[in-house]
Amino acid sequence: MSRVGKMPITVPAGVDVQIKGDQISVKGAGGQLSIPANALVKVSADDGKLTFVPADESRESNAMSGTVRQLVNNMVLGVSKGFEKKLTLVGVGYKAAAQGTKLNLAVGYSHPVNIEMPAGITVATPTPTEIVIKGADRQRVGQVAAEIRAVRSPEPYKGKGIRYADEKIVIKETKKK
Repeated sequence: MSRVGKMPITVPAGVDVQIKGDQISVKGAGGQLSIPANALVKVSADDGKLTFVPADESRESNAMSGTVRQLVNNMVLGVSKGFEKKLTLVGVGYKAAAQGTKLNLAVGYSHPVNIEMPAGITVATPTPTEIVIKGADRQRVGQVAAEIRAVRSPEPYKGKGIRYADEKIVIKETKKK
């Protein structure tokens, strides 16, 4: 059996998990998230713990038990604590400004780039060269961060561009004659 799938999830106070036929829903202070239930995994809730057991002995069922367990764990963490990604702008004149649900980027193009945030995702700019993306859904937070980074990904010669705060860019050496 999957090692991840064997570990039960402890549901914190203030988080409500409902398992209905074809849907697993998690509701908490950070919002409400749900995923479709998988037929290969049996989910049971008792005494504030969620357990995930493969429905049969197949390899796919074993693998899905760990996958479903981690997806539900991410939902529980998301509605209780939330997820955040930090991006840094590196380059002369590069700056970002958050205005409501929009993010305005000036990253060396002839025009400013405006990005609309999806529902459930908030964006903040503590300084003009930092962007903080927060939300309850881990996948959506990561996807929005990746789309912002793709506007001007770091280049390998000077390191200019939008990068994750913990990302290290390996700078290439220029051509020699």
